[in-house]
Amino acid sequence: MSKAVVNEELCIGCGTCESLCPTVFKIEDGKSKVVSEECGDCDCQEAADSCPVSAISVE
Repeated sequence: MSKAVVNEELCIGCGTCESLCPTVFKIEDGKSKVVSEECGDCDCQEAADSCPVSAISVE
């Protein structure tokens, strides 16, 4: 099972991850937060690949 991780120091809060995978990512206080451990219906790897500052990794 894959798990998404956000590096908050790199995150610029653009919201791409939240729009691609709203069950896992939520923008709070200008940064992306992981709100669900499981990627489920969405593609966390796509969200990671789409992050403009490469702040998301999938483990």
